[in-house]
Amino acid sequence: MNAMRMTMLTIASIMVLGIWLTGFDKVHWVLYLPPIFLVFAGVTGICPSLIFWSKLGFKNETLSCDLPGAKTK
Repeated sequence: MNAMRMTMLTIASIMVLGIWLTGFDKVHWVLYLPPIFLVFAGVTGICPSLIFWSKLGFKNETLSCDLPGAKTK
């Protein structure tokens, strides 16, 4: 489990918490899709959104935000 996967799972859990606090019966079904995809990407490491945008011609670049004081290889 790396930091990116944990970030996806954290975002998904915050979204589900918001849906829960609003009420599961009052929220539109479309709001359930992002947490489902984020949990899928966090658990499997396969990101459907990244695959989709890559096939449309966008570059898959590494993240440019480095942690301060991180060791480089």
